[in-house]
Amino acid sequence: MNSNKDFKPFVPANKTMPEFTSTSVILGVILAVVFGGANAYLGLRVGMTVSASIPAAVLSMGIIRKILRKDSILENNMVQTIGSAGESVAAGAIFTLPALFLWAKDWGTSKPSLVEIAVIAFIGGALGILFMVPLRKALIVQEHGVLPYPEGQACAEVLMAGEEGGDKASIVFAGLGISALYKFITDGLHLFPSEVHYEIPAYKGSGVGMDVLPALLGVGYICGPKISSYLFCGGVLGWFVLMPLIVLFGANIVLFPADVSIAELYAKGGSNAIWSNYIRYIGAGAVACGGVLSLIKSLPLIIKTFEEAMEGFGKGSVTDERTNQDLNLKVILIGIVILAVAMWLIPVIPINLFGAFLVILFGFFFATVSSRMVGLVGSSNNPVSGMTIATLLVASIALKVTGMTGQEGMTAAIAIGGVICIIAAIAGDTSQDLKTGYILGATPKRQQIGEIIGVLASSLAIGGVLYLLDLAWGYGEAQLPAPQATLMKMIVEGVMGGNLPWTLVGIGAFIAIIIEILGIPVLPVAIGLYLPIHLSTPMMVGGLVKLVIEKKKNLNEKQKKEIDENGILYSSGMIAGEGLVGIFLAFLAVIPVGKDNNVGGILGGFLPDMIPALSDPNIGNIIGLAAFALLTLSLWSYCFRKSKKAKK
Repeated sequence: MNSNKDFKPFVPANKTMPEFTSTSVILGVILAVVFGGANAYLGLRVGMTVSASIPAAVLSMGIIRKILRKDSILENNMVQTIGSAGESVAAGAIFTLPALFLWAKDWGTSKPSLVEIAVIAFIGGALGILFMVPLRKALIVQEHGVLPYPEGQACAEVLMAGEEGGDKASIVFAGLGISALYKFITDGLHLFPSEVHYEIPAYKGSGVGMDVLPALLGVGYICGPKISSYLFCGGVLGWFVLMPLIVLFGANIVLFPADVSIAELYAKGGSNAIWSNYIRYIGAGAVACGGVLSLIKSLPLIIKTFEEAMEGFGKGSVTDERTNQDLNLKVILIGIVILAVAMWLIPVIPINLFGAFLVILFGFFFATVSSRMVGLVGSSNNPVSGMTIATLLVASIALKVTGMTGQEGMTAAIAIGGVICIIAAIAGDTSQDLKTGYILGATPKRQQIGEIIGVLASSLAIGGVLYLLDLAWGYGEAQLPAPQATLMKMIVEGVMGGNLPWTLVGIGAFIAIIIEILGIPVLPVAIGLYLPIHLSTPMMVGGLVKLVIEKKKNLNEKQKKEIDENGILYSSGMIAGEGLVGIFLAFLAVIPVGKDNNVGGILGGFLPDMIPALSDPNIGNIIGLAAFALLTLSLWSYCFRKSKKAKK
């Protein structure tokens, strides 16, 4: 599928527009810091972050076009490129580095310094960008039409709709408005839960549910029925095959990481407890093995890309079209070497020469895997923590074998995992941004420089944010449970203590091998296995909407194309609306009111206090499913919306 041959960007290569300007850089840096801080809190509170590309693009359009009265779509794209880096740096940092704070409390030692956090964040972010750049032509250009990059495509649609106005813009902003209102009602006012869940007592160990949120419905529609079904199959395998087997045969066995028997664990926490304690390890093994298999299959394409880049040595890029210019490969290689040496020699980073080698080796591998995975399922569903788990497993074993154990070994393992986690997060974000730029006709080289600026700004700020949140509530407490970092801490301690469930990791790896032998794409199924079924279910609904449209017999190809375009525009708006309100709610949750309250908490308790029935889980689930059905109906309705020109 080489649909890139006929592709023409929104802004032609021979046209020059304002792009890398002081306005776009300053605004992008501000948004990188702001979104990074908001997402740090959100991730430490609930274990997930919100993609910032589309919110940054929408805010940029509002500020640059409406307030500053300037008009350049490429300038707006640069703002979102720089601004979205903050969210990715935050995601990588909060999934690992709070473990160092938790150990400082356990061991009575000092916390990591602001300099240490900033250097780890910057090195990880810069490496993520440098590793991804040589892959751009292979993943973004040559596989255009194969890898959808849903959020990158959605971001481009939002920016183009704002530029073109008219019917397209009205569909995007209708999706944005409906999604924003929906998100605020569910996660702001708590009229109904954003996650619906049902246990199945007759089939012990299993459960089913969905996150009844607009962004997941939109991502499912953009990805289409095939990718959505692979993800859903992974969820079904985990929740309806593996988990019932664990409960059936586990019975009174106490299996790490749980400290009680499987029967007791299930009795107390239901299917969610089984998933969080065991399926995550199986999923991590599947994702890691799937990543290896994906890298092996992609190797010829990657080698070809490097060969093409090496052929350009000494020839310069002035002869290239503006839309085909990347950072010079010589600069990239020198940068990688400098950063590797810096990791080894800078005293504040607890990584030795062997650790630096592991970072470069795993960093390139997971940058490649992450860049391809976000092309399939989007940045919000990119299992960065799964890749970090795989890294921590290998790094902890390697350090233990080389004699680095105890506090020194565990700290080094988390530092390595932290850098890798940030590499994977930034590589995925960079891929989405470059996809947006490819569709719009941006200059890749300028975007790549913009990413580095965004990483630098957010790296300098993230340490202060982590310290502020730790001082305010403390990691591991009810206000800031830091679920991902706690899991990473537990894994490192498990390896160093010799009680890690390697069998579970191995099961995941062999499941991935079986899927590969069957000729099914491994990564989407592995991701579906690693993520809770609540994420793949709403995506499957979005995919089914698209499938029904594709199968309609009374429509010709032109009509189907127009309907699908409407669906993509509306889905893009839904992703944007949820992202904007997600960031807004994160801000409200940070604003304190009194000693134990914050604005978000007071707001969220308002309606349930007024209407006690809303606190009933059964009523909440029914309302949530009904609301999601209406949301799906709105997607269907906007797909078949006729343009004003057609009506005339």
